[in-house]
Amino acid sequence: MNKKEQFLKFLEGTCTSDYVPFHPILMHFAAIFNGNNYAQFASDYRILVQSNLKAMEYFDLDWVGLISDPYRETSAFGAKVEYFPDYVPKCSSLIVKTIEDVHLLKTPNVYKAPRTLDRIRGAELYQSILKGKVPVFGWVEGPLAEACDLAGVSEMLIMLMIDSDFCDFLMDKCMVVAKEFSKAQIEAGCDVIGIGDAICSQIDADMYDRYVKHRHKELISFIHSLGGKVKMHICGNITHLLPSLSELELDILDIDWQVSFEETFLTMGSNVAICGNINPVTIQNSTEFELTQITNTIVQNQKGKKFILSGGCEITALTPPENLKTMSKVLIR
Repeated sequence: MNKKEQFLKFLEGTCTSDYVPFHPILMHFAAIFNGNNYAQFASDYRILVQSNLKAMEYFDLDWVGLISDPYRETSAFGAKVEYFPDYVPKCSSLIVKTIEDVHLLKTPNVYKAPRTLDRIRGAELYQSILKGKVPVFGWVEGPLAEACDLAGVSEMLIMLMIDSDFCDFLMDKCMVVAKEFSKAQIEAGCDVIGIGDAICSQIDADMYDRYVKHRHKELISFIHSLGGKVKMHICGNITHLLPSLSELELDILDIDWQVSFEETFLTMGSNVAICGNINPVTIQNSTEFELTQITNTIVQNQKGKKFILSGGCEITALTPPENLKTMSKVLIR
């Protein structure tokens, strides 16, 4: 059984109980591990793919991904994105400041915008190399995250409190692109689409239900209709959002280090795979003995559940490669 077949059986609940997938989120770490910098990784799908393949082989990972930074769609909308060797790309200026800007915002063609096309080509390259034997994870920004990328985080959070028309109109435009970008990646060979909407951890449950929940549900349903699986990634403490997230029919939910497995499994039910939740700083700074103990404990505590071993968020660039190797060795492969 290849990695993709095994992982899909795991999601279906028909895999052996001792199988634990290893799915750390790799971006800057993968670039450095492959001898590249962040700018090269985020701007050239060939380097991104090569970096992830090298990491998959060395650490015996159960997937490869296309995640790099939050500004693929933002760039497609027309924002200028700058690259830096040692940290994440940056959107140099906001392109949405007023409701008039929202009205003027044109829906981009994801096959023509350079940065969205780059990710699509990454999916195609994975499939040409892997021949459908390893699950490929694509990525899109969630509606609130993308709205914040276009309008600014502080500005958008204020708008959520004072201008519902602005928020609804902008997020609806973001949804169109999220769907088109998801579809393009699935058609290029992605098996799972990750939805990144980290800012949701910073709003209360009522605001999430008002503005985001139905949009998440719509996007997830759309991806499922295309045959794709869905992973939701919201950094930070999402304990207060778990009841709402349990209604989205997710396949995988990432949880950060502030969120307990016990409460998550209790709220989400047995059909959703839960991924996490070791603090990335702990993974970076622990000794081999400490990390072996931490990994063993979490694996044993979640035995028999749909559990995916991972950090609570991205593996840091300063993490020693031996530490990821230590985590991998704990698992029964």
